[in-house]
Amino acid sequence: MSTRRSFKYALIRTGLEVIALSRAHSWWPSAAGRGVIFTLHHVRPSRGLSPDPNAGLAVTPEFLDDALGLCLEAGLVPVAVEDLPRLLADSSDIRSFVSFTLDDGYRDNAEHAAPVFRKHGVPYTIFITAGFVERSRSMWWQTAAALLAERERIDFDFGAGSERLEVSTPAQKLAAYDRFANFVETIDEDEAVRRIDDLALRCGIDPLAIVSDLTMDADELRALAGDPLARFGAHTLTHVNLRRVSDARLHEEIASSAKAVENYVGRYPASFAYPYGFPAAVGAREIDAAARAGFAVAVTTQPGVLTEQNLHRPTAFNRVSLNGHFQKRRYVEALLSGLAFKFM
Repeated sequence: MSTRRSFKYALIRTGLEVIALSRAHSWWPSAAGRGVIFTLHHVRPSRGLSPDPNAGLAVTPEFLDDALGLCLEAGLVPVAVEDLPRLLADSSDIRSFVSFTLDDGYRDNAEHAAPVFRKHGVPYTIFITAGFVERSRSMWWQTAAALLAERERIDFDFGAGSERLEVSTPAQKLAAYDRFANFVETIDEDEAVRRIDDLALRCGIDPLAIVSDLTMDADELRALAGDPLARFGAHTLTHVNLRRVSDARLHEEIASSAKAVENYVGRYPASFAYPYGFPAAVGAREIDAAARAGFAVAVTTQPGVLTEQNLHRPTAFNRVSLNGHFQKRRYVEALLSGLAFKFM
């Protein structure tokens, strides 16, 4: 693992340990707010890959089961994310809530996550990217990871001419992945994805085959929609950073993805998740656009607990990641306390 990544994860882990072991939440209970919305991506058995630049996006079914049990033991009421604005607006309701959301529509959500949610009777929301369902848009982060896993060196033009990257060691692979991520963030995203896809194809890797292998198609979504605990939200057409597109593209990504979800599952979505979700991908324009599209709620990936203040901007709810690097019960307890977000 790169030094920068190691330091970041060590810092987060230390903070969570301090909060959990000090029992600090007992003297500042108001920090927990009215509960939390959790973000997940993959839920699957551990694959033990090293290095895996996307390891933070995957938790095990056992960890999800433990997290769900902990939330219920803590007295949190599990609800669908689309119901939160209505519930928080009811001044007579003083309960605290928890909502579980899963981004991108991975097949393991149905195979491994859904049974855990059914075991506990907990609703869940899957945010769907139409381009993944239709196998028309690749997932650059998965493509880059596949490239780096199978090669000891690659040639790529990051903007200053072709260069050779040595990627034989774990540290080199993670450093190269970070360069691909920065490349996607700094040039036109469609062009960046196309160029990463082209490199993959030259190396014998089919980016759309990766999408097909990982994500649910329309028939699978339709079948999962039969689960009364399942909800589905929109997650754009192409998983593009919405803050970097035109007004027309912004409207199309939001409105057409909602219609696509309705076609897949037979119900117009009441919720929306911004791709990436960090501040550089979500601003006032995007929040207003989601509101104009009529969603009851839209979610970022910016951490924070639920409060009545969310009602002022229901298309800018915070979410807290259940991260694959921090799969311990006491870390979930620390996140539920809300204390970590007081210092971020």
